[in-house]
Amino acid sequence: MLDVKYITENMEEVIKRLSTRKGDFSYLRKITDLQDKRKQLIQEVEGLQAKRNEQSKLIGQYKREGKNVQPLMAEIELIKGQIPALDQELSSIEKEIFEILSITPNLPGLDVPVGEDEAANVEIKKWGTIRNFDFPIQDHVSLGEKLGILDFERAAKITGPRFVIDKGMGARLERSLIQFMMDLHAHEHGYTEVMPPYVVNEKSMFGTGQFPKFKGDSFRLEGENEWYLNPTAEVPTINMYRDEIIPVEELPMRYVSYTTAFRSEAGSAGRDTRGILRQHQFNKVELIKFTTPEDSEAEHQAMLKNSEKVLQLLNLPYRVVCLSTGDMGFGMQKTYDIEVWIPAQNTYREIGSISNAGDFQARRANIRFKRTKDSKTEFVHTLNGSGLAVGRTMIAIMENYQNADGTITVPEALRPYMRVDIIK
Repeated sequence: MLDVKYITENMEEVIKRLSTRKGDFSYLRKITDLQDKRKQLIQEVEGLQAKRNEQSKLIGQYKREGKNVQPLMAEIELIKGQIPALDQELSSIEKEIFEILSITPNLPGLDVPVGEDEAANVEIKKWGTIRNFDFPIQDHVSLGEKLGILDFERAAKITGPRFVIDKGMGARLERSLIQFMMDLHAHEHGYTEVMPPYVVNEKSMFGTGQFPKFKGDSFRLEGENEWYLNPTAEVPTINMYRDEIIPVEELPMRYVSYTTAFRSEAGSAGRDTRGILRQHQFNKVELIKFTTPEDSEAEHQAMLKNSEKVLQLLNLPYRVVCLSTGDMGFGMQKTYDIEVWIPAQNTYREIGSISNAGDFQARRANIRFKRTKDSKTEFVHTLNGSGLAVGRTMIAIMENYQNADGTITVPEALRPYMRVDIIK
């Protein structure tokens, strides 16, 4: 959520910067009128309260002097009747301001490339050598089905489309990747491991920016509680500190969080329906940071390197792009995408997003810190990044490490986990 004070003081600049996200944000100008009305109402209420207090003091004085207090009592009662109506109007205005802010995305960073979509993304670097195959390559679906390690047909029978059953070495590969990633980030990169609940409440979804804008994309559970299946480990992990004040000496806090994630993929019909690239249920290792504003950029760059390390150790070619304003997520001020090489598609595909939300999520979730015992509270900066998406890493391994006979060579970094050199 954006700072309403910053918006009102920099209205035209805010609208101009937000307009690079593909949208009309002129509705924000209404906030100025609402804020003026809010101040007026507050002054009226405070004036009536002050007058009521003065009249109350006079009652005692009148009684001592033997004067008639009935006119004062009548005036106090009149004031008492006026204040609730003004309070209700004030509450209505504050709710309207809140609702406007809740649907407004984060301000793009000043160093973010401006553009309408992914075509304006800027490539930062490439790593690794793309393999030249001397045999006809297969995609991960054909490889997985022929090896008997991916079963789409039975998964569809159990649930429906966009689900898969990992079997045998397929299950071991996915489990090994999760453990490999968790071990790397915990032991080598200094993150604290977290396995949060898979189910989150509505406040948690609001706190990280999924609600209200993307409510239709979420899986809601039946029952009395407003519970949802988490769409990413970012949601439960960041909300661990909702409505809390973190001591500054504990910052930065770094967590590596594993969950199974669930997304309805509304609006993506017809896109990547083959295989496990875009599923309703998938495993994901997520990196989360809470930091001071002055350290957030350095922590963002470090997080990017941490995620890249996964692909470097697996020796998978990839590139890093900085997303344009029109391609960034709702709550982010700057995002890097890591895109891994997928041979069957002859292109790079996203395998992780590394984002800095600034104080946007912290304002929504009310996560603060204090520099000293006597200083004012400030909002932390939150960062999140894939470390990585496990299913897409499986795709990259299966296709990049495939052999002419249909077997798959296991990357050296995974062999201690897999306990085999070849999937056959």
